[in-house]
Amino acid sequence: MATNLTRFDPIGELRRMTPLRAFEDIFSDLAPRGGARDLQEIPMIGLDVSENDQAYTVRAEIPGVKKEDIKVEVQGNRVSISAETRREDQQKQGERVVRSELYYGQQQRTFMLDQDVDDAKASARYVDGVLELSLPKKAPGGASKVQVS
Repeated sequence: MATNLTRFDPIGELRRMTPLRAFEDIFSDLAPRGGARDLQEIPMIGLDVSENDQAYTVRAEIPGVKKEDIKVEVQGNRVSISAETRREDQQKQGERVVRSELYYGQQQRTFMLDQDVDDAKASARYVDGVLELSLPKKAPGGASKVQVS
């Protein structure tokens, strides 16, 4: 049995109509021209999250950042990763600077896990642009019984 996947495009039928095609052309003309087109977008922090019965393991790609510029916060089942980003690209011709692109900013990613994390036992490592978090799951609190009087 062959499986054929087709990308779902709910606007596809409408786009074939000539008036809407002209509408799309209006917005394509608003795209930045010249030097702004050459600027690189600051990438979002990419994540892989896996789990077993005891812990979550998170691998986050944050290339080109110093270890001391990374901050990780864990509150219950909420995990926030932030990093200070600095990028400098300078092109010179002789002694004259032809182009200089400097960027200083912050990347941030926050996500929720299914279970609370034991933040006292959590650990982090940053090697070759990849942040690896080991987030042990908090032991579920035993159900307490209430005396009915």
